[in-house]
Amino acid sequence: MSHSALDKWQNIEKVVVVGLGVTGLSVVNYLQNLPQDLSIKVIDTRTQPPGQESLRSDVDFHSGSWRTDWLLDADLIVTNPGIALATPEIQQALAQGIQVVGDIELFAWAANAPVVAITGSNGKSTVTDLTGVLAKSVGLNVGVGGNIGVPALDLLADDVDLYVLELSSFQLETTSSLHLAAAAYLNLSEDHMDRYQGMEDYAAAKQRIFMHADKAIVNRDDRFTYPNNDIPTVSFGFDEQEFGVVWLEAQEYLAKQGQPLVAVEELSLVGRHNVANSLVALALLESVGVELTAVIPALKTYTGLTHRCQLVADNHGIKWINDSKATNLASTFAALSGLQLTGKLHLLVGGVGKGADFSSLAPVLNSLNVALYCFGQDGDEFMPLHASALRFETMEQAMADISTKVKQGDLVMLSPACASLDQFKNFMARGDEFTRLAHYYANQIE
Repeated sequence: MSHSALDKWQNIEKVVVVGLGVTGLSVVNYLQNLPQDLSIKVIDTRTQPPGQESLRSDVDFHSGSWRTDWLLDADLIVTNPGIALATPEIQQALAQGIQVVGDIELFAWAANAPVVAITGSNGKSTVTDLTGVLAKSVGLNVGVGGNIGVPALDLLADDVDLYVLELSSFQLETTSSLHLAAAAYLNLSEDHMDRYQGMEDYAAAKQRIFMHADKAIVNRDDRFTYPNNDIPTVSFGFDEQEFGVVWLEAQEYLAKQGQPLVAVEELSLVGRHNVANSLVALALLESVGVELTAVIPALKTYTGLTHRCQLVADNHGIKWINDSKATNLASTFAALSGLQLTGKLHLLVGGVGKGADFSSLAPVLNSLNVALYCFGQDGDEFMPLHASALRFETMEQAMADISTKVKQGDLVMLSPACASLDQFKNFMARGDEFTRLAHYYANQIE
């Protein structure tokens, strides 16, 4: 442990961890492996929280309610991102001058390699994963985690050249000393209003990513993403400035300062949002000294996070896209916005609609060369949206029909705008079944 990390732990003997689950367990395990002899207590207000069976017998554990006496006796409280700082019990501890942090703050005390981080309302998981994949493609040892995949503290167990973290607004609330080589703020849209007093409150939490950043990666089309403090900025967007796009001989390219890097049509990722996501990943990597031309081959072959606009088959010029994670209208709308088609889009929609009004999809559908395939419990809700709509009981029946119609240049996409629980265990199972069928039918087409 570095001297600066040791300094942070001076005078800390009693630690209370609030909230178990994957993150809470990673905190407990990390604390137990520190050289200090710490007294560790864990509180979870759920009666049967996940992970309690993994706690060692020497850890005091209380479930089902708060233990204010434990909190007020602590030197340090490490709280789960799911616990709002506004919670009265946490506020009582803060009023007593007790330090309250999250797992990312503990990570910040110990990390000794460069860190880049990504926040935003939408797209941050894809940017985080893509940045990690591209960095690994040029031989860097990379730790990828945070709000996606591996808890940040677990990443400290390995020697790495670069950390890539996805950070939620909840994690940023309890983080105050994270030094970042670059911080990307992708966008801001209304979310988590049950946790925040309003958009300004939510935006302020996101702004914390810039507190100790050397560089800000910002969205030219979203002024909320610009830092309030005075640090260098690099922007991304859909014009020719900085990280953007250029048109050459009727072809669109990702570009830096107007210089083309790779043609958009050479990317395996689909959708306008993924053009932006790719630009952010490139900007982040350049900020830590990675040569951009070296990562272009990996960028071309990157197919996306599983179940999120993921290319799962490409045969005879027909692409099959698994966007099963689109369990609501907004996600499907994002997937369809800016789709660039050379042929027809065969779109699969339906499942459990959760009472949503899908009529706002009609204009975007009418702007596309699309055939609509409606299935599942609430498939009828989509039938009035487009003249091409066909009704099926199951996704498999719909895909069997699609397989007889697709031609070179067509795109088959599952972006259902609905939950999956009428016919599948979860959206992952639905996406896996789509992928299985896509491979089957793609191989049948001659």
